[in-house]
Amino acid sequence: MEEAVKTKKHRRRRRAGDPVVLPDLVILGALFGLMIIGAVMIYSTTSYTSDLNNQSQFLKKQLLAEFLGLVAIAGIYLLPYNTIKWVGGRPMRLILLFGSLLSVFLLKTPLGKTVKGATRWIVIGPMQVQPAEIVKIAILIYIAGFIAEKKEFINTRTGFFHALAVTGLSAGLVYKISNNLSSALIIGGIGVLMIFASTKDWAKQIIGYALIIVLGVWFMISKAHSAQAAGQVDTLKFRYKRILVWEDPTNPDFYYEGAFQTLQGLYAIGSGGVFGKGIGKGIQKLDKIPEVHNDMIYSAICEETGLIGAVVVMLLLGTMVVRCFQLALKARDTYGMLLCTGVMLHIAIQTILNVMVVTNTMPNTGVSLPFISYGGSSALFLMAEVGLVLRVGRYSSR
Repeated sequence: MEEAVKTKKHRRRRRAGDPVVLPDLVILGALFGLMIIGAVMIYSTTSYTSDLNNQSQFLKKQLLAEFLGLVAIAGIYLLPYNTIKWVGGRPMRLILLFGSLLSVFLLKTPLGKTVKGATRWIVIGPMQVQPAEIVKIAILIYIAGFIAEKKEFINTRTGFFHALAVTGLSAGLVYKISNNLSSALIIGGIGVLMIFASTKDWAKQIIGYALIIVLGVWFMISKAHSAQAAGQVDTLKFRYKRILVWEDPTNPDFYYEGAFQTLQGLYAIGSGGVFGKGIGKGIQKLDKIPEVHNDMIYSAICEETGLIGAVVVMLLLGTMVVRCFQLALKARDTYGMLLCTGVMLHIAIQTILNVMVVTNTMPNTGVSLPFISYGGSSALFLMAEVGLVLRVGRYSSR
């Protein structure tokens, strides 16, 4: 009798759909903490320049993007889970990926906007969007849907190389058209690591990826050193020059090749100490660190809030990564698990790359700090990804 009652209750719950429960408070708490820190630091790092130019628009634009991001989170969270899965279905995911890559090609049209020599934005009316951010979420959804549709197909040679080719093509187009290496690395990293997490031959993958990375790094370093030895540094592309800057940022020959930004960022980190100079009291942000409100904002955090503030930011980002991983383990289906895994990888890869660049652990390449750096497109689409994770968590709570 008791079993029959339980069965009837279960059927009623299934007919009613997913319960509308509170979203995961751990993720939301970490997200709001990062948003508050980001807003404070964007205001702090841009107040001097904005006052000089009478253009105090940075914080307003960021807050608008984050508001739209919160709307996206709420909308995705309330969507039926079947709609989320439909987006990962074959026809829809093809349209999504094709549309995102098409937006990259728009950079070659009059809609493309060039800032400081880089054409990475398209302008449609009052909106300014970075297509690379659309590709990041598109590749995440594509790979998740592709693997979930045929779970064992990814373990075949055809399935593995199909997923790898789509990832490589997407990353390659973003790099070739927008000359945006950091976004290409993130797109490639998301796709490759999602494939790695879904296949059985992980040992072979590790060896293969390691060889590709080692050979690529060796080739670039060798080419940079050969040109330096031959006195032909000026003929090198700027990416090779940045390798030389990374190895010797104090070399006066590289002062205008990126060393200035790197050194000023390191000065800011070192001068912050344990407790920092205080919010708004940083010196290096005063027209010394290029893009301090964007790619180099972590150096300003270290200077103004010290080691304590830097650790707090890493703990909040780490909390989001760990919680995404936990929700991936609790997911009720493969698609939900892979969505959480992809978002986790996106946040982790972007955070690691940003901190490594700011601390000169790797050559300088522009990459923002998730949820903190100035950038409307990045904030909006990252928050949409958080909405996907929260929706998977809601579905798993049934």
